[in-house]
Amino acid sequence: MRVKRDSGRTQVLDSIRNSGPIARIEIAEATGFSPATVTAITAEFLQAGLIVEMPLESPAPVEQKQGQARRGRPRVLLRLNGAAHVVAGLNVAHRSICVQLTDFAGSHIAEFEMPLAQPCMAADTLGHMILMAVAQSCDRAGIPIQSLSAIGVGIAGQINTETGFVHWSPSLKARNVALGPQLQAIAPCPVFIGNDANLVAKAEHLFGKAQGIDDFLVVTIEHGVGLGIVLGGRLYSGARGCGAELGHIKVEFDGAPCQCGQRGCLEAYVGEYAILRAAQAENDAYDDVQQVFAAADAGDAAARKVLARARHMLATGIASLLNIFDPQLIILAGTRSTIAHLYDDALHKAITGMAVKVDAPLPPIEPHHWAGALWAKGAAAYAIEGVAQLTIRDLAQSPV
Repeated sequence: MRVKRDSGRTQVLDSIRNSGPIARIEIAEATGFSPATVTAITAEFLQAGLIVEMPLESPAPVEQKQGQARRGRPRVLLRLNGAAHVVAGLNVAHRSICVQLTDFAGSHIAEFEMPLAQPCMAADTLGHMILMAVAQSCDRAGIPIQSLSAIGVGIAGQINTETGFVHWSPSLKARNVALGPQLQAIAPCPVFIGNDANLVAKAEHLFGKAQGIDDFLVVTIEHGVGLGIVLGGRLYSGARGCGAELGHIKVEFDGAPCQCGQRGCLEAYVGEYAILRAAQAENDAYDDVQQVFAAADAGDAAARKVLARARHMLATGIASLLNIFDPQLIILAGTRSTIAHLYDDALHKAITGMAVKVDAPLPPIEPHHWAGALWAKGAAAYAIEGVAQLTIRDLAQSPV
């Protein structure tokens, strides 16, 4: 069967991205394509500037022909061409926007964090704040904003990545906002917007603990609770882009109010705002969640009770994920203090008690303390993939 060229190009480029410097014959083995198809596709990528050749210093083995020794053709490796593009990745968090500038190979160029005066705002205000953060990041790096090839935006909420339509986000005052098109109207380059937990999962797959793993989950815990699902090496987000909402599964009937507008959501017990709210119900002297953590460390019974409840609810959610997906790995990603106060032996014991019993060990559950810049790197990886797909789309219009 003739390879669909756009899909084939994507697989070849993914092979180069995931494997680093790689020979054409190795790409053929990894993708199942013929060497001739790989040669034709990589020739296009070379012409488009997406990849470069790296001749090895050591010569290929000497070949024998009719009793005469001759030198074989030098082996050439292919890698992404970092200089091809510069992209900006942004993470819109509760209190700040973090920007990461990278080249096409994902190498770090610069980072910048801009505080937000308010965590929830109108879409046009947020759009201008995002562009302001990008502009300031470019200014500090000495890079004209017009030279950016793409902007990737990670934001919490239910987002259709194909259209950039935000059904709901805690960062926006209104529901059902076409944030992607609004950003595109004021941006100097293509804009790609996605759920922040999905982009963390993408970063984990490319740069973090899930390198080389094709079936894993990332549970993010900060102001809210998110989930990134990678199955068969691909992100899964649902038909409407509204899947993977672990934070909004119901763990208690008519329970605590959630910022999504419903009650009894997992996030309403585990998110940082929920932990602070529950602690303030016990002691209104707390001003932020860090004070709750400090009180628990000091032995305060009320603070420990709140964290124990959050831990139990988190265990309920993770056990459900294990029972549904049976992944190779689960990563708990978030701020260091929050993960440190929820991830302990009690959490593991509760998960083990609620997971389906089989004669095999549970998949590993590993914490990863992500700083804001690394969340933004996931958004930058998303922008890199978007640029690549735009190029592939153009190449696919002409036969290989």
